[in-house]
Amino acid sequence: MNSKYKIGFYTAISLVIANMIGTGVFTSLGFQLFDIHSVLTILVLWLLGGIISFCGALVYAELGVAIPRSGGEYVYLSKLMHPSIGFMSGWVSSTVGFAAPVALASMALGTYVHKIFPNVNITICALTVVALITLIHTMDLKFGSSVQKVLTMLKVIVIVCFIIAGLFHTPSHETTILPQPDSMKEIFSAAFWVSLIYVSYAYSGWNAASYLAGDMQNPQKNLPKALLLGTLLVTVIYVLLNFVFMYSAPMSELTGVLEIGHVSAAHIFGETIGKMMSLIIAFLLLSSISAMIMAGPRIIKSMGEDLPMLSILAKTNKNNVPFMAVITQSFITVVLILSSQFEAVLTFVGFSLSIFTFLTVSSIFILRYRQIETPGYKTWGYPVTPILFLLLNGFTIYFVFTQKPVESLLGLLNVAIGGTIYFIGKFISEKRKKNEV
Repeated sequence: MNSKYKIGFYTAISLVIANMIGTGVFTSLGFQLFDIHSVLTILVLWLLGGIISFCGALVYAELGVAIPRSGGEYVYLSKLMHPSIGFMSGWVSSTVGFAAPVALASMALGTYVHKIFPNVNITICALTVVALITLIHTMDLKFGSSVQKVLTMLKVIVIVCFIIAGLFHTPSHETTILPQPDSMKEIFSAAFWVSLIYVSYAYSGWNAASYLAGDMQNPQKNLPKALLLGTLLVTVIYVLLNFVFMYSAPMSELTGVLEIGHVSAAHIFGETIGKMMSLIIAFLLLSSISAMIMAGPRIIKSMGEDLPMLSILAKTNKNNVPFMAVITQSFITVVLILSSQFEAVLTFVGFSLSIFTFLTVSSIFILRYRQIETPGYKTWGYPVTPILFLLLNGFTIYFVFTQKPVESLLGLLNVAIGGTIYFIGKFISEKRKKNEV
């Protein structure tokens, strides 16, 4: 019975929400405030990030309905462009795209716990969390789905309560969302677009449900709903949360600070309760870790199914869970945690992932040209919404490459490694076929 279990709409939307709401929204505001000093500009920044993500989700929903197989970009690009492009996308996602954020979130959780309980070792805490969540998702899809739904529901409840408490809090400083003399100048400044890069990272995960399309009940209906509603909900949460951060604490105390959530909680609830709230916020990362450990391995599994050289990665257990893929991703996560190199990896992985997201959204035009049927769903606002996504995402890719060339080139190097492995695998596979003949 378990082998036939398919995840429903609520698990799918919980994956989107949990993948999106991670460390980014609780850490990036402090660095944005170095160059942006208007509350309105900050809110526009986060709203724009949501609009870009929503436009992308509109397209991914149609791609997922047309090609309802687990694997996300890997599957779409392999079918609509070329298997080598799909493989390179899957390579980036499977090597660092999911493993690095899991490592970052696990270490962040360990750091928060250590601040409250100094005797707790940060690395051991992070490794324990990864091991436990990995165990859950290698056992049974139904059980893993239930855990994911509960963790995400708790996360949303806590964040909504935090926002409500912040809005009813009476701050000791003045805050206004009205336009300031420099608001428009800030929106068109280089600092605004640099910040958009980090905001885009905070929004990453809006496409999470597409990675499990093949494991989903009625993907033609549930996939679009999960992608679109999940992205809309997180956009509202992000805008309100950033307003609460700036409303509850003076900008001078937030500028350059990594632990924005702790500073805001201390102002709203007092230092003692604020510390406990910070610990609760840290445990909210469990849902993000769980979602990424659940979604990422589906790419690895699909790659194993398509490339004989990697066939071991496609192995599933009696409950139809791709346990080898889950273990592989978590092994990479453990290596990153122990080497403490995951933060450096994140600086270039975002660039390479953005390239493949750009290519995936552009593939909607190939889908329409080939007249592949998408029963029940078409991209809203086509072709305006995909073009808008491509323009804004393309500008961000260009800006990252010009401002951070070293990290960008490292990202392209990782892509090239993936391409090399693909062609070596194809060569070996074709040679075996000839020998068999």
